[in-house]
Amino acid sequence: MIAELVSAPTKNDPLAILTAREREVLALLAEGRTDRGIAKLLFITPKTVEAHVRSIFGKLDLPSDATANRRVHAVLRFLRARTGIRP
Repeated sequence: MIAELVSAPTKNDPLAILTAREREVLALLAEGRTDRGIAKLLFITPKTVEAHVRSIFGKLDLPSDATANRRVHAVLRFLRARTGIRP
């Protein structure tokens, strides 16, 4: 899954605005990994993972209110992009 996500985005890919590393982090989030787990796999710090996640949220224009779980929204956006299903 990670290799597919990191590959070059297509024109119609809603995740095309993300960097390769952000797509990699998002794929690992979709697998249910924690920031600490992602950091270990990618050999980066948990703070760096947090920065990538914040950037992903901003670029995907995800809701920022206290009741919205932005990680869930990000993963749903990832899954929709990979399967072609639209809301």
